[in-house]
Amino acid sequence: MTAGPPKSEYKIVEKQTCYNGFFSLNLYRVRHRLYSGGWSEIIEREVFERGHATGVLLYDPSLDRVVLVEQFRVAAIGATGGAWVIEVAAGIIDAGETPEVVVRREAVEESGLTVTELVPIGEFLMTPGGCTETFWLYCGRVDASQAGGIFGHTDEGEDIRVVVMDTADALEAVVDGRIRVANAVLALQWLGLNRVQLRKDWLYGD
Repeated sequence: MTAGPPKSEYKIVEKQTCYNGFFSLNLYRVRHRLYSGGWSEIIEREVFERGHATGVLLYDPSLDRVVLVEQFRVAAIGATGGAWVIEVAAGIIDAGETPEVVVRREAVEESGLTVTELVPIGEFLMTPGGCTETFWLYCGRVDASQAGGIFGHTDEGEDIRVVVMDTADALEAVVDGRIRVANAVLALQWLGLNRVQLRKDWLYGD
């Protein structure tokens, strides 16, 4: 995980906790250096502290299929397309964990599949205007021949359906809006650009 900007470039004047539950909301009063020189006036912003997360696009190079997950998301109730959304398998990174460890675990918990090879896609700020989350994204090799079913921890309110798609259909689903969650869109766009080389590496590499 990368370090933030030098603290000499900004000053946290005050930080107050507004709410602390499953997630947290903090009020920041900050100043930062200006492009034109000098310092800004004090800026006051509420910031959603949800922790950092990671996800993996599960891909079978032999079948040329991707494995995604669909589940109900409360925050998507008012979104165009409804509250059931298609995503990559993902989870929050707890203290002491690495993104790689988390995505391998989440792949099993959310799809029943084991990742045998892992390639990093990128590190992304999801909504830096109001949320601290950094999201680490990967592509993981799996055997999708028997993929399917319902997964998740019911005691945590999870009801996750495995979605298996031919890669061409998944890429089309990004275009037509069937897939609209950012982590899945980013991952599939990456796969669209790297699919030929990735299949060569995973199917014919050393």
